[in-house]
Amino acid sequence: QVQLVESGGGLVQPGGSLRLSCAAFGRTSSNYAVAWFRQAPGKERAFVAAISWSTYTTEYADSVKGRFTISRDNGKNTTYLQMDSLKSEDTAAYYCAADTKSQRVLSTIAILYDSWGQGTQVTVSS
Repeated sequence: QVQLVESGGGLVQPGGSLRLSCAAFGRTSSNYAVAWFRQAPGKERAFVAAISWSTYTTEYADSVKGRFTISRDNGKNTTYLQMDSLKSEDTAAYYCAADTKSQRVLSTIAILYDSWGQGTQVTVSS
């Protein structure tokens, strides 16, 4: 497993941008997939985006395609989620997760990730 710490959340107006960061600790290598999930009040946790350890493969939820970009800097053990053109429906707690135990390139399924951060709140409101 790996320890994950998210940062970068906050309050932003509709149409604005935020960049979330997910720093990983406790593992010397970065050969694992990382994903972002989000959970709004009263709703289940939902997949947002994922990236393979090589950074060559990414996947996005349909609701964020063209607006969000996931990237990672393996030298800094940090994964990012650039969120542009934010909408009120993007309001949620955002969690990063790492799949350190399998050889999967990436996954959109939350239970397949073994390490989770504490979450960072994103609120989109005028």
